[in-house]
Amino acid sequence: MKIHVKAFATFREVMDNQVDMEFTEGTTLRTLLADLTGRYGGLNELMFATPDTLRDFVNILKNGRNVHFLSGLDTQLENGDVIALFPPIAGG
Repeated sequence: MKIHVKAFATFREVMDNQVDMEFTEGTTLRTLLADLTGRYGGLNELMFATPDTLRDFVNILKNGRNVHFLSGLDTQLENGDVIALFPPIAGG
């Protein structure tokens, strides 16, 4: 199955703005993120506080829905999904 990933703000500094990835059926967001962090040096440190915990205020959307309200890192992916990665944004 094909998944389209979009990166925003500081995530774009360490990875491509957009990337298409292929996985087998039943793949979870956790697997996708493991693949991305292995592929792009520095992404793991920006995204994760610990191996299983996203940094505060990192938001990941699956087709426009925050995965926090789905199954978190265990959210099942489906063919054609669009995953958007938003790092913490500071400002004022």
